[in-house]
Amino acid sequence: MKRVASIVLNNFKNDSRVLKECISLQKAGYSVQVVALYDEGQKEFETIQEIAVHRIKLKSRSWSKRTVVQLLKYAEFVYKTVKKYKNFDIIHCNDLNTLPIGVIIKFFNKNAKVIYDAHEYETETYYLKGIIKKLAKIMEKNLIKYADKTITVSESIANEYQKLYGIEKPALVLNTPPLLEIKKSNIFREKFNIPAESKIFLYQGALTPNRGIELLLDTFKKLNKSKNSPAIVFMGYGLLENLIKNSAKEHNNIFFHPAVPPEIVLNYTSSADFGISMIEDSCLSYRYCLPNKMFEYAMAGIGVVVSNLPEMSKIVRKYGIGVVAKDYTVAAMAEAINECINLDKEQLKRNLQELIKIYNWQEQEKVLLECYKEVLNEK
Repeated sequence: MKRVASIVLNNFKNDSRVLKECISLQKAGYSVQVVALYDEGQKEFETIQEIAVHRIKLKSRSWSKRTVVQLLKYAEFVYKTVKKYKNFDIIHCNDLNTLPIGVIIKFFNKNAKVIYDAHEYETETYYLKGIIKKLAKIMEKNLIKYADKTITVSESIANEYQKLYGIEKPALVLNTPPLLEIKKSNIFREKFNIPAESKIFLYQGALTPNRGIELLLDTFKKLNKSKNSPAIVFMGYGLLENLIKNSAKEHNNIFFHPAVPPEIVLNYTSSADFGISMIEDSCLSYRYCLPNKMFEYAMAGIGVVVSNLPEMSKIVRKYGIGVVAKDYTVAAMAEAINECINLDKEQLKRNLQELIKIYNWQEQEKVLLECYKEVLNEK
């Protein structure tokens, strides 16, 4: 049985993509071990949905957050991971920050295979700036050639990697939910006492900048003209939580709901009428993104409103599952909201059913397993 070490530089608390991949690999006969970073209060060793998890404890974890010290922490994580997992058959590197570990292991273990799983356009994120961005680009350019297979999350990103590095076009494994039959619920309407005549729009996910939250707040404030005006529910957690809560106190069509566990999230999603994914065009990684939230909305049976970005807009228009906002303004957002309300509900339902037959995890895992067969020469 081939042993896989799936490495993440986080505490593996909410990494749904990595968990889905690991479950699929284990079902296919691989022995899978997640290697993550230990945080206070978590278990060092545990099993999550039959997947073994090892969170690496760092002696340097409590040290300061200065850049030099952060590099020392990273070096400790790399050293301990390489020492423990260098004899594994496949090193699945999630994101650029774990790719050096796979490459180092490959030097120790010539038979080890490295899969580089780029969850976004790794060197073009909004938080990478200046010298750090330059170093990331140099690192990726020099290390990606050691990967036996590269996987990514959108066609545009795959094309960029192929062009930039002269590598085989990365395989596409999209971050889609499993194909499920979700019963329509009424959780939000009942919890917040939203009138039956008001359409409920949902923002689900991280409450952080560059995701259109401020734009949505301004839009729904503008739309709040009567008790039956469109309502919006923000469900998640993050830096902008208090901003949303304060807006909710002043406007009776804006609501905040805390994040809920992944296993029940779609039950909540289905209680909205439409889902919103207004990613801001603030970096190339965002421009080319294909968020899992969009597919979660579709799986829950609700139409979507999305930014006019290449990957998202292409799918929404091709399958007719919602509305693409013309631009990133309150006026365009309000127009998109009103357009959604007037969509043919029966046609929208049929279109969503068509989409989820194609964009679901059962289809995506086929690509993942083919990648593994390819690197192991089992085709």
